[in-house]
Amino acid sequence: MNIAAAMSIGAAALAVLALLTALVTWGSMRRWRARCASLESDCTGLRRELELLASVGARTERRLERIEQEHSGVAERLQSVESSGAAKSIDQAIDWARRGADPNKLAQQFGLSRSEAELVTRLHGRERQA
Repeated sequence: MNIAAAMSIGAAALAVLALLTALVTWGSMRRWRARCASLESDCTGLRRELELLASVGARTERRLERIEQEHSGVAERLQSVESSGAAKSIDQAIDWARRGADPNKLAQQFGLSRSEAELVTRLHGRERQA
């Protein structure tokens, strides 16, 4: 075998290896491109979901702000009622109703309206025997 034949066989082997390498690289590139396309699609879907969540969050924040505005004075009013002794008066009226006091007496003693005194009597008063 002469050197020219050996060189031809070596060149042919290198050409086959180069072709195989090119085929493997091409296959890898196709898989990577498909994977990148899939990731881009996933990112687009995630971006849409994030935009939807941001929209829901903004609406929720607006609702919360509206609720806070509507009920901002509740704590102050509750504290005012508690400090005025109205809650204590109601508690005392309930005790009196349980002991048998009538609505007129409750209204006079605790400053309740007639309907409030009747309600306290009906809810907490002694049941009358027939």
